[in-house]
Amino acid sequence: MINLMTPLLAIDVGRGTQDILLYEPGRAIENSIKLVLPSPNVVVAAKIREATRANRPVFLDGCLMGGGANTGAVREHLAAGLPVYATEAAAGTIHDDIERVRAMGIEIRPTPPEDAVTVHTTDYMEPELRKALSLFGVDYPENVAVAVQDHGYSPHRSNRIHRFELMREQLDAGDWDLLALAADPPLADMTRMQAVRRQAPGALVTDTGPVALIGALCDPRVRRMADTTGVTLVNAGNGHTLCFTLKGREVHGLFEHHTGALDPAKLQHYIRRLADGTLRSEEVFDDGGHGAAVRKPLATDAVAITGPNRLRLLPGAYQAAPFGDMMLSGCFGLARLWKEFREK
Repeated sequence: MINLMTPLLAIDVGRGTQDILLYEPGRAIENSIKLVLPSPNVVVAAKIREATRANRPVFLDGCLMGGGANTGAVREHLAAGLPVYATEAAAGTIHDDIERVRAMGIEIRPTPPEDAVTVHTTDYMEPELRKALSLFGVDYPENVAVAVQDHGYSPHRSNRIHRFELMREQLDAGDWDLLALAADPPLADMTRMQAVRRQAPGALVTDTGPVALIGALCDPRVRRMADTTGVTLVNAGNGHTLCFTLKGREVHGLFEHHTGALDPAKLQHYIRRLADGTLRSEEVFDDGGHGAAVRKPLATDAVAITGPNRLRLLPGAYQAAPFGDMMLSGCFGLARLWKEFREK
């Protein structure tokens, strides 16, 4: 059980969806208000493509946010011969190196030209969420927790390497406790998380990958696996797949890859190598992933998976569904972290 003392709005921002839980003390989690909505980057991409169809310039104004569909839409807009303008803060969405953004043909400026369509960039869609809840007579909670995937500030080297190095450093500093990956407040280097914090001062902001696995441990069967034999626990998200070998909360090893590059056979190969302690970071990176780190082997046949790509990648594994709702694993992880960090 989670049992928070105060209401909490938990928002897990993924590549395809933003998954939302409104936790209210005294209400069963199964009966809580829950939403699965398009991710902010999908919303921004749709607005850019609408401007492309209308043959209008685009001005990106707002905060650094996660890329994906939105950066793809920007490239399509430029390829159509249409101008793109951006504030310096919003331009960080495209790349950490502002000169690379300029080299793409994007003009950095503080205000929009008169004929441009202004598109607001943000991972935290507070006005829209407030309006949606108000239509049903629901108050917006004071406490907010948000998960986004952050590669860290890395303008001149691979952000895949940089992100994984930061994860490894956090684990080393926290004696390889799973919760060490959820710093509160986030590291200064995590510019995407810091952008959310500026919009939501006082919010708990952390990374999507670990919170999904922390949330999966709210599934009683997964928790028993972890506490007894140990477990290989996988989050197969829309963008990234993160895998841990765990005994209790102790991380024995982990790797992170891009979900689109994986199939069941490849994922099972990586899982076996992780469990026996032979998986090398270079092997994952050279395959287009982020990397791997092994502290010690974990001999276990117990495998559990959560995330929207779980059935495609590991149909034979235990399909973790904390509180009966797999899509909100990250939100349950955020609630668990709020209890751990803010209500102890």
